[in-house]
Amino acid sequence: MSNEAQAQKISAGQGFIAALDQSGGSTPKALGLYGVTADAYGSDAEMFDLIHGMRARIAEAPAFSGDKVVGAILFEMTMDRDIAGKPTPTYMWEEKGVVPFLKVDKGLEAEANGCQVMKPMPELDTLCERAAAKGVFGTKMRSVISAANADGIRAIVAQQFMVGEQIISHGLMPIIEPEVTISIADKSEAEDILLAELTAALDALPANQKVMLKLTLPNTANQYQTLVNHPRVMKVVALSGGYSREDANAKLADNSGMIASFSRALTEGLSAQQSDAEFNDTIAGSIDSIYQASIAG
Repeated sequence: MSNEAQAQKISAGQGFIAALDQSGGSTPKALGLYGVTADAYGSDAEMFDLIHGMRARIAEAPAFSGDKVVGAILFEMTMDRDIAGKPTPTYMWEEKGVVPFLKVDKGLEAEANGCQVMKPMPELDTLCERAAAKGVFGTKMRSVISAANADGIRAIVAQQFMVGEQIISHGLMPIIEPEVTISIADKSEAEDILLAELTAALDALPANQKVMLKLTLPNTANQYQTLVNHPRVMKVVALSGGYSREDANAKLADNSGMIASFSRALTEGLSAQQSDAEFNDTIAGSIDSIYQASIAG
């Protein structure tokens, strides 16, 4: 896989990044929304087989291609499995023209100062080595901000950039994701603090380093415009964060230069019970609407 070609694909940003990285904790809910209830599987192995089937069905849909989907974030088990007889990262890039990323975080610590930093990742170096060998371009890791607490937000950003340096050392592009919970009363204040902390951390990066940012759609349109234009940022992508696809698309369209990286909003309306024709029509409509919102700015 050509790292330079993948970097150009993401930098140009004419499309969006599909988040296909539900982990063990979020998989049952994702399957439930897909019409697969808990009584359909009797073990974690069966559960992961079913979620891989859903992801493969999405990836194999005709509309899922690099024309509108520039990247896809994969769960570790997805990276290690095949789609249509090829390793998933290889299939994504060679068959679909979609740049593969990998979710690397192992979940969240308990809340402190209104925020949740990431749990330790002792196997990160090994995971990054495996990912790079499989042709993965970058990684994604998530923290959560649930209050406009400067100390908590500063700790999240510091940890994200520290781990980001470790990921960069393996030749991978880190997506830094400090998610702001959409339901909190002081969301706008949290976003102001986050903007200041991210700006300071980006300014401190060496001139030859870049990162990507995955941010909650902000209350104020173009809140993160300076980050979109920052020379140390390859791309700013938006998470749907619990907004419906319609609401997320509307908010995204108001933010110039940001593109989508939606998970639940992408799979909204898909069902295991749909025929292949119905499924492909539904995912095509979803992909087109998210694409249009991503290029609107």
